[in-house]
Amino acid sequence: MLNNKTIAFLVAPEGIEQVELTEPWRAVEQAGGTPRLISTEAGEVQAFNHLDKADRFPVDGTTGDVRAADFDGLVLPGGVANPDFLRTVPEAVRFVKEFFESGKPVAAICHAPWTMIEADVVRGRMLTSWPSLRTDLRNAGATWEDKEVVVCTGGPNTLVTSRKPDDLKAFCQAAMDAFSA
Repeated sequence: MLNNKTIAFLVAPEGIEQVELTEPWRAVEQAGGTPRLISTEAGEVQAFNHLDKADRFPVDGTTGDVRAADFDGLVLPGGVANPDFLRTVPEAVRFVKEFFESGKPVAAICHAPWTMIEADVVRGRMLTSWPSLRTDLRNAGATWEDKEVVVCTGGPNTLVTSRKPDDLKAFCQAAMDAFSA
């Protein structure tokens, strides 16, 4: 149980893979936590079902107004455009890095590790991702594994990663375990 812990979900204004946002969000709520949607801009974000526009979601806070200290954990949903945009925004990269520096758990799925590469927090860590990120992660000093979920505790925090939407059940369970510890 998350016992009223607050979990940040960091997303770009557009390009989030919807199911990689909504399934972990639901898992946080079902575990007794409070999910908060953080983006680089106020208003709403546009999710996608692969390449097709899906639902819009209201933003709870922006990277310019929040700090990792405001939360108990972080979820980084995937989608190709989502982390590709986030890694170009210094405030978003700073926000991710703060979770690692403060030892708070982070869960990232699919292409989301791109933002962690930019934050320089994957070196020496074991993780997985969408297969096309394998070389990027290895070049950034990570050990990449092809598994549905990888939980890495060999660093300043617990890091939970998964490859794709088909891995969401295992990803959500491992993330809730990390957030409730």
